[in-house]
Amino acid sequence: MSNITTNIKGIRDIMRKDTGVDGDAQRISQMVWMLFMKIFADKEEEWSITIDNYESPIPENLKWQIWAADDEGLTGDKLMEFINNELFPALKELDIRISPQANIIRSVFDDTYNYMKNGTLFRQVINVINQIDFNNTTDRHLFNDLYETILKELQSAGSSGEYYTPRAVTQFMVDMIDPQLGETVLDPACGTGGFLTCAIDHVSKQVKTTTDRDILQKSIRGIEKKPLPHLLCTTNLMLHGFDLPAVRRDNLLSKPYADWGAKDKLDIILTNPPFGGVEEDGTETNFPQKFRTKETADLFMALIIKLLKTNGRCAVVLPDGTLFGEGMKTRLKEELLEKCNLHTIVRLPNGVFNPYTGIKTNLLFFEKGTATKEVWYFEHPYPEGMVSYNKTKPINIKEFDLEKAWWNNREESQYAWKVSIAEIKKREYNLDIKNPHQEVDDLASPEVLLEKYKATEKKIFSIQEEIIYVLTEALK
Repeated sequence: MSNITTNIKGIRDIMRKDTGVDGDAQRISQMVWMLFMKIFADKEEEWSITIDNYESPIPENLKWQIWAADDEGLTGDKLMEFINNELFPALKELDIRISPQANIIRSVFDDTYNYMKNGTLFRQVINVINQIDFNNTTDRHLFNDLYETILKELQSAGSSGEYYTPRAVTQFMVDMIDPQLGETVLDPACGTGGFLTCAIDHVSKQVKTTTDRDILQKSIRGIEKKPLPHLLCTTNLMLHGFDLPAVRRDNLLSKPYADWGAKDKLDIILTNPPFGGVEEDGTETNFPQKFRTKETADLFMALIIKLLKTNGRCAVVLPDGTLFGEGMKTRLKEELLEKCNLHTIVRLPNGVFNPYTGIKTNLLFFEKGTATKEVWYFEHPYPEGMVSYNKTKPINIKEFDLEKAWWNNREESQYAWKVSIAEIKKREYNLDIKNPHQEVDDLASPEVLLEKYKATEKKIFSIQEEIIYVLTEALK
């Protein structure tokens, strides 16, 4: 581990000297497209043996082995001219009809850019990357762990933090959903691929044959709208042994709701849709009138309910605002509780997504096919002596042992309580139900007051949307 860690630190240090790389997000993007090329080159070595008559979609002179592998090869201005004037234009225009691999390369490079300007520094970075052998199982596993650290760095890379869900959270959600070999798994807003890789690790324990491996590779898929996380996710899945990562650059919300049919339905959806996000004008018109809103997370929730098979399972991260929101949010919750069994809401404390956001979040677990009769709540406590999570002390998977011990033998406790559907209907589908076993602190912190203020603003927005909805219905 120390050698690979040293290599990555070396790459960081070199890139910081380059005037073209501005900030963490650009540095990570630059590093990852280069790593993708090296990983792809190592994969091609494997495919030349395992795939009959395998032909590379990359022209010979553009292959990593040709222009990058020689430590004393292209450098300086000649290297930068090659990268900017030959490599990138060719990969961005690669004919996707050549092979599935060509499609992956084209999708990765469509919106990827070279930020480095200094060809000598660029050569130094290439030489460091060449020291990693992704066909070596030990190297690959060690780098896998390190890649997770690279993804975590996105949390402090400005708005890019939205693409990363803490590993402990994704791991717990996957453990509780328990995907099985052959079940189709989708993350419709997959970011850097945390849910997908956790699902791969979980199901891989069931893989015994090459047929099983093929089944697994065809059953895990993701959709990502933005180029940087799409690049990160594709690379992440290749690191996890996927030959053809099914990660599509797309926005599922742009397809009309009515066009989704039986062939599109899935066994499992695991996701953390961007909360606080607002969709482009007109996106909401793809949805039925009762679900129309510009809030990204709400539109995804409406789509998730639609896409699940009967008995399909879902775990989703949602902010408090969805639980207590009115207007369209009320209709959405009514739809969820009528069509699905919302059996569990795990309430996470402040700071889980720091520093990207301090908004309180919830993990909702539900199964489609039967209406909800009661909802169990579990309030996740801070570890003893801790008052919030931060960059150096993030949430840890061991903390979820509390929920895991309770999950299949549910009893009310200081952390757990249940609420009947009759009570929820009486509350007009407000799911923001406080823990009845803990005393309420009357002295709210400034952060909490600010969140309440934001919640009030959202409530006003919901009421405005409801008025528009009522007026539109009245005018029909």
